[in-house]
Amino acid sequence: MRVLIACEFSGIVRDAFDRRGHDAWSCDLLPTERAGNHIEGDVLKELGRGWDLLIAHPPCTYLCRSGARWWKQRKGEQMMAISFFMALARCDIPRIAIENPIGLMNTLWRKPDQIIQPWQFGHGEVKATCLWLKGLPLLHSTNIVQGREPRVHYAAPGRDRWKERSRTVAGIAQAMATQWSEDLVPCEVCNGKGRVPIFVEPSRCVGDVPCPNCGKHD
Repeated sequence: MRVLIACEFSGIVRDAFDRRGHDAWSCDLLPTERAGNHIEGDVLKELGRGWDLLIAHPPCTYLCRSGARWWKQRKGEQMMAISFFMALARCDIPRIAIENPIGLMNTLWRKPDQIIQPWQFGHGEVKATCLWLKGLPLLHSTNIVQGREPRVHYAAPGRDRWKERSRTVAGIAQAMATQWSEDLVPCEVCNGKGRVPIFVEPSRCVGDVPCPNCGKHD
């Protein structure tokens, strides 16, 4: 499967898919922090290159709820951020996941399909992350742990603080690569309008995963 990770310089999500044998690429205006397939440039110019899956992390500076007090002074930047977000969400790629904090897009566009937390995936901290999904099942918890510390909120001030806040934790990246790598089959409940994954592991089955279209189990 050809996978594009938009707005990622860390390579964390890209490498999780690469380890599962996919042709995975990250794309960002910045160079990659670790060796791997990376396109340094405008991701909008890369969307039409035959990708099977897009996972996008559009900049949230002018969209997230925590920055709402600055919105009135930054209307121009905010409109550009909205336009970029929607260009990713509406591109012609069959499977899409858009990731962003709780903020403007929850009401301006639509509610996210789900909101996940790092503590659901083996990291004892809080950072509410919205996922807007197209052609993908909901992401399911893999390792619920103790700890509800807002680690990135308390990160030390500095020029690279935004980088630390933007990195996807490894547990979520691994869950994406595992759960969104499997073959998808039509959901019988909604007559094939939605698609659900077939998991390889015997302990898991299609019945454990709600269909993203009808919200019910196959």
